[in-house]
Amino acid sequence: MIELKTPQAIEKMAVTGRFVAQTLAELSALAEVGRDVMDLELRARKLVADRGAESCYWDYEPSFGRGPFRNVICLSVNDAVLHGQPHPYVLRDGDVLSLDFAVSIDGWVADSAVTVIVGTPDERDVRLAESTRTALDAAIAAAVPGNRIGDISAAIAEVGQGAGYRINGDFGGHGLGRTMHEEPHVANLGRPGRGLELRPGLTLALEPWWCAGSAKLRVDADGWTLRSADGSRGAHSEHTVAITEDGPRVLTTLS
Repeated sequence: MIELKTPQAIEKMAVTGRFVAQTLAELSALAEVGRDVMDLELRARKLVADRGAESCYWDYEPSFGRGPFRNVICLSVNDAVLHGQPHPYVLRDGDVLSLDFAVSIDGWVADSAVTVIVGTPDERDVRLAESTRTALDAAIAAAVPGNRIGDISAAIAEVGQGAGYRINGDFGGHGLGRTMHEEPHVANLGRPGRGLELRPGLTLALEPWWCAGSAKLRVDADGWTLRSADGSRGAHSEHTVAITEDGPRVLTTLS
């Protein structure tokens, strides 16, 4: 069942969203050459505990993972693009790091992801990461009452495919609110005018992601981390967005 959120509930999700944005900003600034990614995981754990938030990832055990996820943030490096389970790894110059973070505060969830380049950026990686951010902006612009889920999906695909990337339609955005993953699914591929009609009160995590090469993925030995099948690098951008009478409202911002 899809729950349309009241304005009061959306305000509460915005409180969670600001914490998510603050955490991602702090961790992104710490992502530097010589930093072990486990330092980012441990810092995230402390921030979650200090805020009295509840991690949406810790002990999460969906069908697409192997066993409970015993971390509070997904950290995906280079050819890893989704569900990156943190392991000891010292960041190197030019690494591409995607950070995906979701928590619940007072019973309301927000979810966001960013991709950063560590040290000296390669122009190809800059273009890749920027394309996911541009696609996210297009998705948000399409998230207006009266449009349909397919309009969001098509907007994402138009940007990604227009930039020359292949898009995986299996993993994408989703509804959220009281839990991290709710209906509906929001694919990164779709046709305009199809799918669920967007109504005020609907809250969605919109998350364009793709790799520089293949759209196919392989599962890492940890049973969680998804990597590009051909070893090409990936990027991921995500915001939690509320559909309102006045248009889309991004909830995972610092303001």
